[in-house]
Amino acid sequence: MANFVTIFRVFLMFIGVYLLIACVDNSNAYIWALILTILAFALDGVDGYLARKFHEESKLGALLDIMSDRIVENTYWIVFAVMDWLPVWFALIALTRGFVTDTIRSAAMEKGLTPFGMQRNPLCKWITGSKFMRITYAVAKVLAFIVIIASQIPCMEAYSGPTYRFGYWLAIVAIVLCVVRGLPVVIEAKAVLGDNNN
Repeated sequence: MANFVTIFRVFLMFIGVYLLIACVDNSNAYIWALILTILAFALDGVDGYLARKFHEESKLGALLDIMSDRIVENTYWIVFAVMDWLPVWFALIALTRGFVTDTIRSAAMEKGLTPFGMQRNPLCKWITGSKFMRITYAVAKVLAFIVIIASQIPCMEAYSGPTYRFGYWLAIVAIVLCVVRGLPVVIEAKAVLGDNNN
C-alpha cells in the first residue's frame, strides 16, 4: 500500500506539470495543477505513515521513496526553468546534488547501510536525517513550488508580483537547504565507503 502511494504521487505530479505546460493562460488548469502539486507532496508523508502503521518498511520502500522524491522535486525545478519562472541554476544545483548524494547512498546501501543511517558524525546525522531538517527543507521546497505556481495563475495577475517574489525567496531558501543537507553525505563518503585497508 505504501509503495503504491509513493508511485501514485509521481503520476499526480506529472498530470499537474502537464497542465502547467499545456494549458498556459488557463486559470482553471493552473488551479488544478496547484491542487495536484499539493496532493503530490502531501502523499509523501502519507506513504511513510502507511509503511510504519502496516509494518511495510523495507529497503525497496526506502529506495522508491527517495526515487519519487527526486522525480517530483527535480521535475518542478526543471519545469520552472523551462517556463522561465526560475533561473536554470536552481535546477542544475538540485540535479547535481541529487546525483551526487544518491550515488553515494546507493554505494552505502550495498554495504548494508540505510540512506540516512550512513552518517556517523552526530552533526552530519542531524543535518541529513533529523526530523527538524527534513521537515524544514520539505516545507520550504513545497511552499516555494506552490507559491510560484499560484503567482502564475492568470486570474491572480493583480497579486502575481509580490506572490512571485515571495516564492522566489522561498526557492532560494529551499535550494540552500538542498545543498546544506547534501554536504554531510559528501563529507562522510570517504569514511563510510572507503577501502577498509586505508
